[in-house]
Amino acid sequence: MRRFLNVGGKTLHAELRPGDGGRPIVFINSLGSDLRIWDAVLPGLPAEAPVLRHDKCGHGLSSGGTDSIAGFARDLADAMDQVAMAGALVVGLSIGGLIALQLAQDRPDLVGGLVLSNTSYRIGTDEMWQARMDDLDALGLPAMSAGVIERWLSPGFRAAHPVATEGWRMMLARTPQPGYRAAFAAIHDADLSAVLPRLSCPVLCIAGSEDVTTPPRVVADLAERIPGAAMVELEGVGHLPCLELPDRVAELVAGMRGRLS
Repeated sequence: MRRFLNVGGKTLHAELRPGDGGRPIVFINSLGSDLRIWDAVLPGLPAEAPVLRHDKCGHGLSSGGTDSIAGFARDLADAMDQVAMAGALVVGLSIGGLIALQLAQDRPDLVGGLVLSNTSYRIGTDEMWQARMDDLDALGLPAMSAGVIERWLSPGFRAAHPVATEGWRMMLARTPQPGYRAAFAAIHDADLSAVLPRLSCPVLCIAGSEDVTTPPRVVADLAERIPGAAMVELEGVGHLPCLELPDRVAELVAGMRGRLS
């Protein structure tokens, strides 16, 4: 069920899959992607689970822009309030993991558990993000997209699925550049390390063995800083496991939801 929600004067594009009122699942996308990256994950989730997906502001069909992780978390909290979702299993990928951590701090009533995929409390360095913002300003996102897709998807997946790889590259290239740049700035400024020791909900961290953006050692550091967190490393997978191994991601998410029920 497609929904357009007003969040602080911005239009947020969301899709709500109704359920029987059991534990909901909320997905938060990576930089430069929209809610379609979870399409192949949904069939593997429990049919009774309500599911909320959305395009971050400045991405997909959502308007406006937000240049802070706290702002993205406020947008999501507003959306969850409007659709009456609380105590959810929140699944955050890359920048989505940062947003999920911020949401857990700011609105713990909305978060019953976390799946943090290919992310950390701080991603990259100031210098790296500044260099990428400079390239974005000079070259534009379409010109950068081929290089970005090489960081998104493992070499094996790109070789085996060239048509799908090109499709996901086109999704990235068509992301509104102002929204993409604003999210860049949000990642550049983000450090959620102080949140980690205070987390009291169950947490699962997912890494991809071929991920060059948040490699397994980075995800392992995240997991070690969170009380009781578990970690799973997926072999042969890059930065977006939901595209490469959607069935396995669905299995992990469903298993985590089962722990919370």
